[in-house]
Order: sequence, then structure tokens, then C-alpha cells
Amino acid sequence: MKAFFVQIKCELGKSYQVATAIADAEIASEIYSMAGVYDLMVKFYLDESQDVGHFVSEKLQPIPGIKDTTTIITFRAF
Repeated sequence: MKAFFVQIKCELGKSYQVATAIADAEIASEIYSMAGVYDLMVKFYLDESQDVGHFVSEKLQPIPGIKDTTTIITFRAF
């Protein structure tokens, strides 16, 4: 399994709705609210054979209330 994170900017007032929709979809490992430029930080795991780009564009970005995403690819956990 490969881990990656996505930082999410939500439409104003929609961060809790977006977090709930992600949780209800059961696609994320962990969901965090944040202060600053982004509203949410979400951790995902995918099988090595799955494409991160397709996953983000097909499973995450269509969720209502998401304004922008930034994907962070990880290499190794220590």
C-alpha cells in the first residue's frame, strides 16, 4: 500500500460537509481539519497498482464543496 495526503480548500462554510462526505465515502484513512490556507488534510492509502491521479480526480474532487486540492506524495515512513 502507498500512502499519500491531500490538502483540500473548501468553499466557505463547507469544510464540515466535505469532511463528512469523505468519511461517508469510506475512501480515507484519516481526516484532519486545519488552520491556514487549506481547510482539510486527508490521508489515503492505495494499492501499488492504483493511480493516485485518477483516484483524486475521480473519487475526491467531485465531492460537492471542494474548491481546490493539492496532493502530497510520500516515499517512506520512519
